[in-house]
Amino acid sequence: MRLASLLTAITGVAVAGGSMYLARDYLDTGGLGAEAAEAVTVPVVVAGADIAFGQPIEAHMLTTIDWPRGAVPAGAFEGYALLLPGNGQEARRAKRAFSKGDVVLASKVSKFGEKVTITQTLDAARRAIAITVDAQTSVGGFVTPGDFVDIVLTRGRDEDLRAVTILQNVRVIGVDQTADENNDSPTIARTVTVDVSPEEAQRLSLAQSAGRLSLTLRSVEASNDQPLESIRLRDIMQEKSPLPADAPKPTIIVRRGVSITEDTVR
Repeated sequence: MRLASLLTAITGVAVAGGSMYLARDYLDTGGLGAEAAEAVTVPVVVAGADIAFGQPIEAHMLTTIDWPRGAVPAGAFEGYALLLPGNGQEARRAKRAFSKGDVVLASKVSKFGEKVTITQTLDAARRAIAITVDAQTSVGGFVTPGDFVDIVLTRGRDEDLRAVTILQNVRVIGVDQTADENNDSPTIARTVTVDVSPEEAQRLSLAQSAGRLSLTLRSVEASNDQPLESIRLRDIMQEKSPLPADAPKPTIIVRRGVSITEDTVR
């Protein structure tokens, strides 16, 4: 009996010790092992196809992918119930263009039945204004929504004809009635709508009445804009064509006693 009691006591101590170890491990990992916690995913709705600006969002355009629960983007939909319309509801629309695979966020879709217009791409302090253009003044039709341009005003007559850059780094938000930034097909537009401040809108409206506006397409890497002086027709009517700005200029070396100077030949 004494031996049986001793074995029972030893077994009880071993079980208690093991239970305490397991409980401590459980608390340290929040109830899950570290690897198991990282493996927890939830379904997140993404675009299964390209969705254009203003297009109604329908079930066949969507799919879901597994996403780590702790890294789900703010505003993502973890199912279709809150995204697709129910009985009697009108569809939500895309307030921004989606490419295939983009996460669908609440901030980028309208409410059920809400109208989507180009103004929803503007910040509260910005304005949209249209400029009349043609093939020559719109860079041959290669300006598309999402591009950035400089705007040049040309006015005057004969040798007093003058060109001046009145705005730099202006975002194009629409070409004719197209505001889809994923549409990069060149078209000959009649109007280009740009995103400007209220003061810039006044300047553009006045400039459009005063002369001809042209767009110059900017590189995506263009930065550090500098003020540009206006130029007149007589400024470019030279006897000889100018060299590129980075071309080496002819120079002569002048010796005056022990003094040596190098002058540019004009």
